Amino acid sequence: MNVPSSFSSESDFCSDCGSVLPPPGVQDTVTCLRCSHCTPVTEFLGKFVQTSVVFNKLDTIKLSNETEDSLELKGPLIDRRCSRCGFEKMAYYTRQMRSADEGQTVFYTCIKCRFQEKEDS
Repeated sequence: MNVPSSFSSESDFCSDCGSVLPPPGVQDTVTCLRCSHCTPVTEFLGKFVQTSVVFNKLDTIKLSNETEDSLELKGPLIDRRCSRCGFEKMAYYTRQMRSADEGQTVFYTCIKCRFQEKEDS
């Protein structure tokens, strides 16, 4: 029984579930790794895939988000006492610096003296 396909797409995608198909091999069919739908290898005749890698020039890449003379603070302000000057407002932002199953790291910057500290949560 020939069931009509659910998707109308290029032959690079499964016509049943829409997943990307693996490249054709020596078999007569290409089998979807997700739903096991078989596509005849003749669907790929005349197809040519070309890939290329383009590297950015090193001088066009910004190597750091922060500069010494940067006056812009990252993140919202909170009521937190600076351990250096005692000012009660700090800006903060978070990053996932450790493995995914561990807490995030919170970076604080005093808006008065620009002192920075971090806290692992």
